[in-house]
Amino acid sequence: MSYYEKLKSLNIELPAVAAPVAAYVMYAQTGNTVYLSGHIAKKDGKPWVGQLGKNISTEEGKQAARAVAIDLIATLQAACGGDLNRIKRIVKVMSLVNSTPDFTEQHLVTNGASELLAEVFGEAGKHARSAFGVAQIPLGACVEIDLVAELA
Repeated sequence: MSYYEKLKSLNIELPAVAAPVAAYVMYAQTGNTVYLSGHIAKKDGKPWVGQLGKNISTEEGKQAARAVAIDLIATLQAACGGDLNRIKRIVKVMSLVNSTPDFTEQHLVTNGASELLAEVFGEAGKHARSAFGVAQIPLGACVEIDLVAELA
């Protein structure tokens, strides 16, 4: 099953690629490696604002991370010249979770993105990962994730 067939089976329609909101580009490529800039969680087209451990549950955070992964896949498609089938491997994911000092489930929040990437890309979607709790994320978003991928 192609990556596109998998997305369709999951009822996922890729959104338009987000535009940068500061002085950076959405992705950069060197050789066969593409680096995606951090993408923040959005809900209804606006930043998904909140803090884990305060006003967002772990399950909601997991949903936010899944939403970020969908946006990351859309940016990956742009980085691949419109052909996701060029993805050889998702290499690394880094997740920043806007959380209170006593919140310790950043890894569970980040599973929302990791599980979707593995579901869409299969073995090629299994990746190395870091998940951090941070005091704040731009625009007050609850989750920000970046990604490194290898292209064929």
